[in-house]
Amino acid sequence: MATAPTKSPTRPAKRAKASPTETPPSTESTYDNVHMHGEGGLETEARRRGAGRFGAPWREQTEIEENPIGLDAGTVTAIIPDLDRLQATFWVLYHQYHKHHWLVVGPSFLELHRFLEEHYTEVHSHLDAIAERMTALGGIPTSDPVNQARLAHVPHEPEGMYRIRPMLTHDRAAEATLAVALRATIRTAADRGDYGTETLLKHILVKTEDRAHHLDHFLDSDTLEVGLTANEGEVQEG
Repeated sequence: MATAPTKSPTRPAKRAKASPTETPPSTESTYDNVHMHGEGGLETEARRRGAGRFGAPWREQTEIEENPIGLDAGTVTAIIPDLDRLQATFWVLYHQYHKHHWLVVGPSFLELHRFLEEHYTEVHSHLDAIAERMTALGGIPTSDPVNQARLAHVPHEPEGMYRIRPMLTHDRAAEATLAVALRATIRTAADRGDYGTETLLKHILVKTEDRAHHLDHFLDSDTLEVGLTANEGEVQEG
């Protein structure tokens, strides 16, 4: 009996090799961030109030209630707006430090990742203490992030990823601006006899100056690479 011829298994066709000059397909993509920022911008305070979704507040932010610590109305009226701008500025810095904590890369990643986490944690404790002080004086802290950004002494770094040195440079500049604003409010509090606010802000000022100083050390031009793989002229100043 004749045996049927055996068919050889079909092999998959070989994939053609890319030409050495052929550009490999990109793994990067972009997207439109309209879903984040909106074409018409965020709703204004007046529009949200008019929509009737939230009802009327029990007490308007512009109202300063009598405080239980014996400070006169003139003193708290002078100090509360300054404290509000400070806590709003710390919120902006908090978000910026958080952004840099998320995006930092490179050989020093883990050290800077933890360093920036320490900074945003400390900054959050400052803004919380200032907001609490405002309520003790009879005020209501600004809480809407949009309004905080308008009040802040510093702008938030634009969206997108920056290199490490520019990121830390932006943080150092914001800390310096905050230090100047803190000193001004400390003087106002001292002149008005609000020694509680003065003491609180002096403590926060020292911590703010420390963070700026530490950032300055990170940005210093000195490096162990000088004399090994780099010359003095190859090290860029911050």
